[in-house]
Amino acid sequence: MSPKQPSLENRILQHCRCIDRAKLLGLLKKSVKQKLKPKLEKAIETSIAKVALRIQNRPAANYNEELPFLQHKEELADAIKQNQVVIVCGETGSGKTTQLPQLCIDLGLADTGVIGHTQPRRIAAQSVCQRIAEELKVEVGTAVGYKIRFKDRSHDAAYVKLMTDGILLAETQSDRWLNQYSTIIIDEAHERSLNIDLILGYLKQLLRKRADLKLIVTSATIDPQRFSQYFDDAPIVNISGRSYPVEIRYRPPEDDDRDNLDMLCDAIDELDAVAREDILAFFPGERQIREAAERLSKQYSRDYDVLPLYARLSAAEQKRIFQAHNKRRIVLATNVAETSLTVPGIRYVIDTGLARMSRYSWRARIQRLPIEKISQASANQRSGRCGRVAAGICIRLYSEDDFESR
Repeated sequence: MSPKQPSLENRILQHCRCIDRAKLLGLLKKSVKQKLKPKLEKAIETSIAKVALRIQNRPAANYNEELPFLQHKEELADAIKQNQVVIVCGETGSGKTTQLPQLCIDLGLADTGVIGHTQPRRIAAQSVCQRIAEELKVEVGTAVGYKIRFKDRSHDAAYVKLMTDGILLAETQSDRWLNQYSTIIIDEAHERSLNIDLILGYLKQLLRKRADLKLIVTSATIDPQRFSQYFDDAPIVNISGRSYPVEIRYRPPEDDDRDNLDMLCDAIDELDAVAREDILAFFPGERQIREAAERLSKQYSRDYDVLPLYARLSAAEQKRIFQAHNKRRIVLATNVAETSLTVPGIRYVIDTGLARMSRYSWRARIQRLPIEKISQASANQRSGRCGRVAAGICIRLYSEDDFESR
């Protein structure tokens, strides 16, 4: 006896593109009554041929062997194969953001659909896209693309698509089943913005309807258990980050009323006395960064390049942060550098302890961005940014009592 041929439904669900499946299943229901079987079979063959072409053109993963991610690659691969939802808990600098999409490509998850990869900020979506494209040796906008507000450099034939969480949320309005995606990675989920919470709630419902869709939620080391419980006890894979000892220095309580820029300059002088290395300083917003950059450029221009890092920077200015350099640098950043981006070569961190927080006003029915004190968890994320290449020092421009009270 010849082996039993798979049913048309199984061929559609197992071998056709995700984006074609709903249409083909609808055609399958009509084909019995309306004699549309030849048309259906042709459509199935066309979809399968497109999948074969994607497999043929699949870019080869190029893992960074220096990142801790590689030590956990097999464990992650097994978890993703065996589960619809996986929670990845990784410290900053572990490589989860750039290496996970490549692992998904390796596992064949991009053969039938796009790997959607969300970031909480536009600058992160663009820079992560650039980095993944470089590692895969492709141009941005081809196998790897991104889509952010007012700018779309994604492609129908893309394997990985970076976007802000707001873009993915907007796409649910035109494609309720998110049919173009085979896998969705929600990065930096611990930030718990309104958009992220809405997406996670939406995906929880969608996963019940789309058994073929996989979800990977990544979080820093901040309460991953909560995400696991929300997705029916999904497995958690922990990835350690590269970390050297970091010395924490506080300012005395009487300094609390001093100007942050004066304290910043004192901190730079204090670090210079140890050794002149690259410095990352955290500020709450763009205006404060501009003010600091103006002062530091006058005071330290001979010894340091002063570089801003915030969401509205042009692509060219963003690239400067990640390029090789000979002169020492002071990078002035918002909390975009706290978890979303890893600035290379940082030995020292100066933390103002402030950030703009997204808050929703129910009374005014608007989203607000007040400047607030950061949490202990965020402060620890910031200090961890200087323990990646060697032992580091983090100077917090506030007292230890202030930190303990947060």
